[in-house]
Amino acid sequence: MLPKLAENKQEITAKSLEDAGHALVLLPVSKTLPELPGSAELKAVMKRRELKIDALAKSPVVVQLTGGTLAVFAMLKADASTFETHELVRKALAHLMAEHPKSLALAVFGEEAFKARAAEAAVYTALVNAVPLPSRKSKTDTVLKRVQLFGYKSASGFARAQALAEGNLLTRSLTVQGPDELTPGVYRKRIKTLAKQYGWTVEEYSFDKLKKMGAGAFCAVAQGSPARDAAIVRISYKGKAGKARPVAFVGKGICFDTGGHNLKPAKYMQGMHEDMNGSAVVLGILATASKLKLPVALDGWVALAENHISPQAYRQNEVVAALNGTTIEVVHTDAEGRMVLADTLTLAARAKPALIADFATLTGSMHYALGSRMSGVFATSSALAHSASRAATVSGERIVVFPYPEDYDSSLDSTVADVKQCSMEGEADHILATRFLSRFVGDTPWLHMDLSGHSCKGGLGAVMSDANGFGVAWGLALLDGLQA
Repeated sequence: MLPKLAENKQEITAKSLEDAGHALVLLPVSKTLPELPGSAELKAVMKRRELKIDALAKSPVVVQLTGGTLAVFAMLKADASTFETHELVRKALAHLMAEHPKSLALAVFGEEAFKARAAEAAVYTALVNAVPLPSRKSKTDTVLKRVQLFGYKSASGFARAQALAEGNLLTRSLTVQGPDELTPGVYRKRIKTLAKQYGWTVEEYSFDKLKKMGAGAFCAVAQGSPARDAAIVRISYKGKAGKARPVAFVGKGICFDTGGHNLKPAKYMQGMHEDMNGSAVVLGILATASKLKLPVALDGWVALAENHISPQAYRQNEVVAALNGTTIEVVHTDAEGRMVLADTLTLAARAKPALIADFATLTGSMHYALGSRMSGVFATSSALAHSASRAATVSGERIVVFPYPEDYDSSLDSTVADVKQCSMEGEADHILATRFLSRFVGDTPWLHMDLSGHSCKGGLGAVMSDANGFGVAWGLALLDGLQA
C-alpha cells in the first residue's frame, strides 16, 4: 500500500523542517540562494566543498541540519525534460530513502508554475519508490508510511501520480518474482484476484482450447512444459467510453525462458524470470487506468507460458501453423517470444480494436542498439510514431522509433513454410522480429515496444530499483494523446 500523502500550500517552516527527520527541498535554478529554512547550513556545506550555488542543478547536496534532520537540496531547470527532472529528483531522494524513513517531507519553492511541476515530480518519485519490492529476505526494510508536501496543493490531490505509482509498483512486483513463485498457473490466479480488485472481466484461452483453435505458434512453445498451465488471458476494462472501440495492450508473459533446445548459457539465462515483463506492463497500465476511472475501453491480452527444454519441447526445422493460418519454419527455439505473440496478436486483432500496442522483452539486438536506458518502438504510421514519441516526452520514458521496411522480409524467406521464425545470422533481429509480428495484426494500427529499458542497473528515471516498470507511464501518456 502506498504511503498517505498530505499537502500543505504553505511553504515549509524552520520548525517543520526540523521535525521532518528526512526532507527534500526543490528550488528553481538561480545564481543566488534565497533565504529559506536550512539555507545557512546549506551555504556552509557549499562553502566547504567550494561549490557554486548553481551546482545544485547538476548534483543534489546533502545537509545534516542542527536538529538532526537529513535534508537534500536540489535545483531543477525550467527547460529540463520530464526524464531529466525525474532523474535528478530520484538521485536526490535516494540519499533519504537509503535510511528507510517512515515519513518524508517534500518542500518546493519558487513561482506557482515551477512549484506545480516540481511537486508532481517529487510526489511521483517518492510514491513510486515507497514500497519495497517482494523479497524472501528474512529482514525486510521499513516501509514509508507518510509523505508530506509543503509549498503546493494540487486540485486533483495528485491522483495521477498516485495511480501511476500503484500501476508501476504492480508491474515491478510481478516482474521480480522468481520462476518458482510466478508460474503461468499462479499468474493466472493472480490476474483473477486483480480483476476482483479493479473490476475487470477475464477470459482465459487454455492450452487445450488454443490447441483445438489451431494456435500452433503459441502451443509450440508451451508444449515443452509438463504443467500444461500456459494460457492466453484477455483482461477487459470497460471505462465510460460509449461505443468507442477498445485499445488493445498485448504483453509477452514468458515466466521463465531456458531457450528450449537451443539452451541459453548460464550468463544469459540469469534473470529470465523477468521475461514476462511485457505482460506485467499491460497489467500496470490497466491498473492505472482503472484507478483513474479513465473514460476508455481497454483490452489486455497476455501470453503466459514457459520456454522449457523437454522431450515435448519444439525443435529447430519444425513447421508449425499459427492461428491465422501462417506456417512458420522454426529456426531457433530461443526466439519463443515472437511465437507466443503471433497468436496473441491474432486474437487481439480479431476483436477489432482501434489500436494494438504490444510490449515484450523480445530481442538482444535492441539491447545492443540502445542499452538499458531507452526502449525501441515500431509503428505502422508516421502519425502513430509521433504519438509514441510525444508519450515518451511527456512520461519521461524515453524511446527511439525504428523503421521496419518490407525489403527486410527477404531475410525471413523460407523454402518450406510461409515465413521463417527468425534469421540464424541474428543481424537486425529487432527489425526482423517486427517484420515477423506484422503478419499477425492485419490492418489494425499497431505499435510494438521492444523493452530493452525494462531493467537498468541503479534505476532509471523516477524509479530506484533495477526493474523499473518502463512502459506504464508511457502507456498512460499514449492514452491521453489518443483521447485528446
